[in-house]
Amino acid sequence: MAKKKLSSDEIESNDVQNQSLEESMAELASIVSRLESGQETLDESLAQFERGMKLLRTCHSKLDVAAQRIEIVTQMSPEGDVKTVEFDSTATLQKPAPSSRSSRKLLSDDDDDALLF
Repeated sequence: MAKKKLSSDEIESNDVQNQSLEESMAELASIVSRLESGQETLDESLAQFERGMKLLRTCHSKLDVAAQRIEIVTQMSPEGDVKTVEFDSTATLQKPAPSSRSSRKLLSDDDDDALLF
């Protein structure tokens, strides 16, 4: 059976996917620095931009996979077995409830007796 010859784009894509997250991020930072320097030609800059976008997609994909693998320990049974739940990646920040103390004195530049709280 004849092997299919890979195009240069497919080889580059495989190369990007085989890099570790840290290698991809370091290369991406290098590309950004080169693009910001403005020293390369337009064609070189476009090629670097395309490579950077592939690296960025791969980094996001690897981070998504890592987030899915994270589990939170919720309980330990008396036998020592750990019970876990899937990582919930939704935001946990909530708006604070309105304060019941609305009569706080504000700090001003010319008021030395002003309260901070």
